[in-house]
Amino acid sequence: MKQYHDLVRNVLENGVRKENRTGTDTISNFSEFYKVDLSEGFPLLTTKKVFFKSVVMELLWYLRGENHIRWLRDENNVHIWDAWAEEDGHVGPIYPVLWRKFPYFEKETVCFEGNGSALNKEVWVRKEFDQVQRAIDMLKDNPNSRRIVVSAWHPGLLSEMALPPCHIMYIFNVQNGKLNCHLTQRSGDIALGIPFNMACYSALTMAIAQEVGLEPGTFAHTIVDAHIYVNHVDGLKEQLKREPKELPTLKIANKPVDELAFEDFTLENYDPDPVIKFEVAV
Repeated sequence: MKQYHDLVRNVLENGVRKENRTGTDTISNFSEFYKVDLSEGFPLLTTKKVFFKSVVMELLWYLRGENHIRWLRDENNVHIWDAWAEEDGHVGPIYPVLWRKFPYFEKETVCFEGNGSALNKEVWVRKEFDQVQRAIDMLKDNPNSRRIVVSAWHPGLLSEMALPPCHIMYIFNVQNGKLNCHLTQRSGDIALGIPFNMACYSALTMAIAQEVGLEPGTFAHTIVDAHIYVNHVDGLKEQLKREPKELPTLKIANKPVDELAFEDFTLENYDPDPVIKFEVAV
């Protein structure tokens, strides 16, 4: 896909070498951006094989609202989050929790009884908020809203997370009957993470568009720290020698997103070049 190749070239040519927490330096560039028209095909890279099952299963896991990876790892043999999980699979309140059970506090009046009397008192009660369902409801009720935002960043919970969220916010925007999605990412591993992010959020946009009666529009993506690990450079240079092919087609069963299973996603005409192996920096 040309947009991805342009991103790789720009960071290789204009990025600066930086140290980071993993111990493996990166070539990093500030604030990269690209967008893809989803009517032109599903943006799953063709110049290397991207494992479609893992992309879809990760998306479905995000929608489950869990703070562990047991469904991914133990039930479905998908191991893309193993490096960050505890032995029991716990990863803390990251994407699934923040998407579906975002914690907040609200005042409620509680009646305290004792010694033959009752006292009403206002107290702060912890609650959970389903951001995905709110976005779907808003797209149905007020599609012209500019406030259809899902946030995966909660500063107060960072210490409880296995990995602070990299893709921190996405916004839906409707234009001419088409559903567009803009993803903001604070940090992006171009070789390994970005191909997954691009495909995952495009699939999410397509599924939600179908549920709310819209056509898929554009997926746009801003990456604040767009980086290439130095041990990924040779593999990406090899990938740049390959010619992008026609994008595949993704068909999704016409169901609410909460009812979707892997079998409801059908990928057609995907003919990628061979896998290029990149080490994960943890």
